[in-house]
Amino acid sequence: MTSLFEYAPAPESRSIVDIRPSYGLFVDGEFTDGTGTPLKTVNPATEEVLSEVATGSEDDVDRAVRAARRAFVKTWGPMRPADRGKYLFRIARLLQERAREFAVLETLDNGKPIRESRDVDVPLAAAHFFYHAGWADKLEHAGLGPAPRPLGVAGQVIPWNFPLLMLAWKVAPALATGNTVVLKPAETTPLTALLFAEVCQQADLPPGVVNIVTGAGETGRAVISHPDVDKVAFTGSTEVGRSIARTVAGTEKRLTLELGGKAANIVFDDAPIDQAVEGIVRGIFFNQGHVCCAGSRLLVQESVHDDVVAALQRRIGTLRVGDPMDKNTDMGAINSHSQLARIRELTAFGETEGATCWQPDGDLPDRGFWFKPTVFTDVSPAHRIARDEVFGPVLSVMTFRTPDEAVAKANNTTYGLSAGIWSEKGSRILKVTDQLRAGVVWANTFNELDPTSPFGGYKQSGYGREGGRQGLAAYLRSDS
Repeated sequence: MTSLFEYAPAPESRSIVDIRPSYGLFVDGEFTDGTGTPLKTVNPATEEVLSEVATGSEDDVDRAVRAARRAFVKTWGPMRPADRGKYLFRIARLLQERAREFAVLETLDNGKPIRESRDVDVPLAAAHFFYHAGWADKLEHAGLGPAPRPLGVAGQVIPWNFPLLMLAWKVAPALATGNTVVLKPAETTPLTALLFAEVCQQADLPPGVVNIVTGAGETGRAVISHPDVDKVAFTGSTEVGRSIARTVAGTEKRLTLELGGKAANIVFDDAPIDQAVEGIVRGIFFNQGHVCCAGSRLLVQESVHDDVVAALQRRIGTLRVGDPMDKNTDMGAINSHSQLARIRELTAFGETEGATCWQPDGDLPDRGFWFKPTVFTDVSPAHRIARDEVFGPVLSVMTFRTPDEAVAKANNTTYGLSAGIWSEKGSRILKVTDQLRAGVVWANTFNELDPTSPFGGYKQSGYGREGGRQGLAAYLRSDS
C-alpha cells in the first residue's frame, strides 16, 4: 500500500526448488502412486499450477496404516529412546540445512510472504524437532505417569495455513514418544509435506515410521476412521472438528483437536500505543490473518480509542501487499479462491449490519487471490464479524470502559483459544489473565510461539495441548 519509502523489488529466487510435475504418496519409506483422482496445487499469488498431486483412497490409507503398524511393532517401538532422539535431531538439522528450499516452496504453495516462511515457519519447525528430540529418552521423568509408553499409530490431519509448521507440531511429539505416523496434509498445500518425506529418506528414518497420504476431505476421513489408528490429532475448522469427535466417539482412539478462534486483543488506557499497534498488526495481519489464534477482535479502552485507531490506520497504510516472493512484502495472497470468497462474504455482512469498514488506498495485483487489510469500527458483539472466524486480514474494533467489561466482552465468544493484553501494570495483566477463558494469553506481545510452551484452547477451540511437556501426554499411555 502507501509507504514513506520506495522499495526496489527484492524477489527471492525460486531456482533452489525443483518442483516435480507430479507427486505420489509417501508410504513405507517410498513414493508410490495413489489410486484416487489427482489434485492440482496452485500458487495463490499467480494461480499458476505448481504440480499434480496424488489422492489417497481408502485402500491407500490402509496400506499406509499397515506400514505404520509394522514399523511400530518391529522397529520404532522397540528402538532405544535415545536412538529415536538421534533421528529427530537428524531431521531437525536437515530442516535447517534445507531451510531456504523449504521457505521458498512454502511461499509458492501457500501464498505467505517469504520473510515469514524464512524467519518463522521453517526455524520453528526445526525447533520443534530439536526440542522433542531432547525428550525422547526422558519421558519417564516428565511427570506423565509411571512407565509411559507410546499409543501406536497416530493419524494426523493438518491445515493449509502453516503447512510445514503444523506438520512439525504433530510429527515431532509423535515420533519422540515412540509412535508412528500417517499424516494427511491440506489439499491446497501438500508440497512441503512431500519435501519433508524426502528429508525422512535423507535421514534414513526406518520405512513406515512416517507416511504421508495426500488428498482432500475423503482421504482425511479415511485416516481418522481407520480401525487400526490409535491416536487422532487434527488442526482445522470447528465444524470438521465436531465431525471428527463424532467419528471417534465410542472407540478407543485418543483425540486432540486444535480448532478455530476469535481472540480478543485488549488495549488498556495505560498501554504504550505504538507498541500496542505493532502487536495488533502482528496479531491480525500476520500470515494474511490465516491464524487460528489471530487477534481478530480489538477491545480498546474508550478513552484511547480514537488515538489507537488513528495510529493503527497510519501503520496499516505502510504495509506492502503483493508478491509473496518479494522480501519487502508484508502481506501475501489469500490461500485459495474459496477462502477469499468466505472473507468477502463476512466482510459484506459487516457493512450490511452497520459497522464502518476502512481499507488503505492502493491497488491489488490483477491475478491471484488478494484482500486488503481491513478494519471495522462501530462493531457490536452481536455482529457476525465479531462472532464468526473470518480467517483473513479483517479486524473488528470494539470499546470498553472498565476491566470487568473488557473481560466480559473478551469471553463473549464460543471460542477460547487465545487473547492478548496491553498494559503497563503487571497486577492488572495478571488479574485479567486469570479471568480470561483462553488457552494462551500474551502480555504486551502477540503471536509469539515456542515449542516449549503448550498451546491449545477451550470451548469450541478444541481440547488437548500441543507443544511443551503437556503436549507429550496426548501420545502416551501409562500404568497409572
